[in-house]
Amino acid sequence: MVKDTIVAIATAPGEGAIGIVRMSGNQALSILDLVFQAKSKKSALEMKNRMLYYGHITDETHVIDEVLVTKMLAPNTYTCEDVVEINCHGGIVPLQETVKLLLRRGARMAEPGEFTKRAFLNGRLDLAQAESVMDLISAKTPRGFTVAYQQLEGALSKRVGQLRNELLNVMAQLEVSIDYPDVDEEEITFAEIRKRFESVQTGVEDLLASSETGRIIRDGLSTVIVGKPNVGKSSLMNALLRESRAIVTDIPGTTRDVLEEFINVKGVPLRIIDTAGIRQTEDVVEKIGVERSKEFFNKADLIVFVINAAEPLTEEDESIIELLEGRKALIVVNKVDLPRVVDQDQLEERLPNQTFVYTSMMDDNGIEDVENTIAEFVFGGHVIRKENAYVSNIRHINALERTQTALNAAINAVDGMMPYDFIEVDTKDAYAFLGEISGDTVEDDLVTRIFSNFCLGK
Repeated sequence: MVKDTIVAIATAPGEGAIGIVRMSGNQALSILDLVFQAKSKKSALEMKNRMLYYGHITDETHVIDEVLVTKMLAPNTYTCEDVVEINCHGGIVPLQETVKLLLRRGARMAEPGEFTKRAFLNGRLDLAQAESVMDLISAKTPRGFTVAYQQLEGALSKRVGQLRNELLNVMAQLEVSIDYPDVDEEEITFAEIRKRFESVQTGVEDLLASSETGRIIRDGLSTVIVGKPNVGKSSLMNALLRESRAIVTDIPGTTRDVLEEFINVKGVPLRIIDTAGIRQTEDVVEKIGVERSKEFFNKADLIVFVINAAEPLTEEDESIIELLEGRKALIVVNKVDLPRVVDQDQLEERLPNQTFVYTSMMDDNGIEDVENTIAEFVFGGHVIRKENAYVSNIRHINALERTQTALNAAINAVDGMMPYDFIEVDTKDAYAFLGEISGDTVEDDLVTRIFSNFCLGK
């Protein structure tokens, strides 16, 4: 257990009704005794566990703030250490002055993520659970929050633990075969081992299959709205946002730069980007906007291509269609309230295997169809996934991919009837790679690097 006592402001910067200073460590209570004068006259040791006490933070000669204080005794705390939380007034001055005083009395400033790091080091959380804390804080939709909370509760850790146990059983079986080579059951043992490897391999593949959806839930689906000028791109963005964010006029080329917003579409955090209409132009400013549109087009997870139903396809439309080759796109045929001129057969021929939605921005007709289709792209028609163990963290994905490589090597060794100790090497590698997810086999410098990305006070 770490011996020093850390302190940090645990609430977001800015003005508010309450701000919290958090302190954790074996000296937390003795330091509190030096600065807190309870109205009840009780010392920190006399205060009851997990009860609020009213009083003042004082610096011998003057009062710093009127506060409410809670002490929480180890090991039943977030860090598994003694923890003190001081509820100050929410301005930055009382919070900073309180922290300065605690530092003078023997605490030290916490590093980013150090409270959660101590929870990990003291065994309260494994590494995957600890990493989910930041996903919980930064969740952009209720669905994203739910997935992060499930990870905090151990959904991913539990699944990884099951896979590791299967490999552990294989290693035990290999050890027996190595230690007792005279037992003549090689063929049965090889078949058994292969079956277990395949079971673990299926589990790893299932987790990797969830990674794209998990990444989108965590980081948002990068969605670019493209089309020639004046087809309704900005109107579509406003309709999805439920507000007039983008300027809408009948003048082509109104949008000259890229507009970007985050919205929640059926549980999908959508990083939606309205681009300048892609066309040939002599306007210097608009030309820069068109180039930026193409850049975002190339990086997007999903492209929403808006077409004017009241016009035939133009050269500008055709140039965008060429850019769409090999890409997944949602084709929004807009202005269906007007007499339809665009050739539907030509559209389907030019855009095979794409999804079409028909809209009218005049009365928001078809907007819900757009939202439902986006959700289907992400969840495959199943908004609530039965398997709670989503994988969204790049570190976890990398560990799973290396596990998969080691399992393939182990299966090849089994198929080649290689000696058991050869097979055991690849099995141990797979076991170790899975252990990196939970933190059982991770290096100390990586742990430090992971927690350095956390916010201060968490």
